[in-house]
Amino acid sequence: MSTHVDYYLAPQSPWTYLGHERFAQIARMAGAKIRVLPIDLGKVFPISGGLPLGKRAPQRQAYRLLELQRHSDYLHVPLNPQPKYFPVSADDAARLIITVDAQDGTEAAMKICAAIFSAVWVRERNIADPAVLAELLVECGLSAQRLAQSQSPAVQASYEANTQEAIAAGVFGAPSYVLDGEIFWGQDRLDFVERKLKAA
Repeated sequence: MSTHVDYYLAPQSPWTYLGHERFAQIARMAGAKIRVLPIDLGKVFPISGGLPLGKRAPQRQAYRLLELQRHSDYLHVPLNPQPKYFPVSADDAARLIITVDAQDGTEAAMKICAAIFSAVWVRERNIADPAVLAELLVECGLSAQRLAQSQSPAVQASYEANTQEAIAAGVFGAPSYVLDGEIFWGQDRLDFVERKLKAA
């Protein structure tokens, strides 16, 4: 059995944020490697039947806010369910994560992920603003060059490849954790991820 996890994420996803630190700890305790794979939900949803938040029924939108608060309280993870900068374009943030992963490694990629998630869901910062992304790099102790590097065609190609890989794997939302071809969708499935890693 594999001891690596394909971690399909969206930088603007509150559910990815809520599970991020716990997932990192589970993987670390299991000695599992993480493949950090930002994806474009705008390309995943049309194929998988998902809808952007603004197009969902009012009942679903209201329940989402309730569930976000429930999980935030239960997990003791701070979260503003209706932050100032959301919805937000996350493409630049995704490309930055990919760049940091390629240049600085998985641990650094997980660190910038955490900073980006917190920027949206706790700190009321606009991750679509390059100046904010530059500040997050500095705060994480990473090279400011990563922002310019993230705009390269090669990084965009990696972003598109991640998205196509997710679609081919049957991923339909974020976060999704894939182990040996088995999908675990949502941070509330991390108990199952942990069990499978322990079995490995």
